[in-house]
Amino acid sequence: MKPTKLSLFDITMIVIGLVIGMGIFRTSKDAAIASLTPAVFFLAWIVGGLVAFCGALTYAEIGSRYPVTGGYYKIFAYAYHPSIGFAINCIILISNASSLAGVALIGSEYISPLLFGSSATDFAESMVAMGAIVLFYGVNLMGLRMSSKTQNILMIIKIGMLLVLIAAIFFPQIHAPSNTSILDTSGFETGALLLSFGVALKATSFTYGGYEQTINFGEEVQNPQKNIPRGIFIGILVIVCLYLAVSYSYYKVIGFEALKMDDPANRGIASIIAEKMFGLPGRYVSSILLFVAVLAYVNVLLLSNPRVMYAMSDDGILPAVFKKKDERKDVLTVSLTVFAAICIVVLFFANTFEQILSFTIFLDSIGMATSAATIFVLRKRTRHLNGTGIYSMKLYPLLPLIFVCTYVFVGTIIAITNPEFALIGMSMFLFFLALYFVARQLTKKKV
Repeated sequence: MKPTKLSLFDITMIVIGLVIGMGIFRTSKDAAIASLTPAVFFLAWIVGGLVAFCGALTYAEIGSRYPVTGGYYKIFAYAYHPSIGFAINCIILISNASSLAGVALIGSEYISPLLFGSSATDFAESMVAMGAIVLFYGVNLMGLRMSSKTQNILMIIKIGMLLVLIAAIFFPQIHAPSNTSILDTSGFETGALLLSFGVALKATSFTYGGYEQTINFGEEVQNPQKNIPRGIFIGILVIVCLYLAVSYSYYKVIGFEALKMDDPANRGIASIIAEKMFGLPGRYVSSILLFVAVLAYVNVLLLSNPRVMYAMSDDGILPAVFKKKDERKDVLTVSLTVFAAICIVVLFFANTFEQILSFTIFLDSIGMATSAATIFVLRKRTRHLNGTGIYSMKLYPLLPLIFVCTYVFVGTIIAITNPEFALIGMSMFLFFLALYFVARQLTKKKV
């Protein structure tokens, strides 16, 4: 019996499910802080969606031309060199750990005012985030897993909160008394606006992440030539509309100038709107619900990323110790411990969401640009697959070029505004690159 292939609706839902995460409950504030004007703020959300669309189509074709399981390193090894595969995959793992730390901090920013009042400090918030990671490290170490039903309930909470935020647009009585005009960009030089846009795009890029997983379903789609681009287009369009609607709600209810204020008591922007709609109980309930949703995300990443490390170890990319498993509990003890430790280290050295965001997106810029660029190599090496029913994007090479150049631009902006994180990121890449060759030489000597 042939497995059922994915329909247009299936692909659309997969794309939406992959992309919509917890970032929208925080990164609108970061994008606003970076934006000199509301026009820059909303443009960053629109361009971020366009880039996500280009990226999703690129990864879908990569997956069609070179189906892989277990990680990007096989594609890198095929397109470039195994050393690049090893280095980039290590970078991606650290980026995932940083994302987990960042999302844990988002949850902490919502729950900390309930625990500590308005006196909640960055240190206190990072301790709460660290506690959440340690808690679910212990849960996963014991082999206790959240059921899919639990995850589905938490997904409903997240979608429900998005709808509540959007609904606030239709209650003018709670809107901010005054706002900066959306289209007004007067008084700013082009260079300043461009730099502002680049920093804002860094925040929206974090929120649009996840579409790269389209690499996994290129060959499993009904009529891939039509359904893949349609499903991705509809999915990304829905996401852009949702994100713009939520961001517009923040803009109308909180006000652009207030949104730009980096006040610790004003970071939980979703709970602020909930309070304006439902009073103080609304703020408390929304903060608790969003913190619970964050815990679910933490749990999922702690569950999934050790399996990537296992796959790398199984292919000889990482040492065999990463395959160590507690068979009774079905737990990858070493991989889980190492991944959780990386999360905590990131929190320790970068204890604010803004710092983690810069570090994560710089690492992502390296991984995204180099992984998407493999399409240029794959197109040449897999010409024989043309016309065999695999997915091949239209407007090639424009779409992957837009994607790669955007991430190079974002990475450059981070290098200008946060050179310390760019230096750390590049040093990590070079370290893992060197480590690959050192390990290879040592292996040869043993043989």
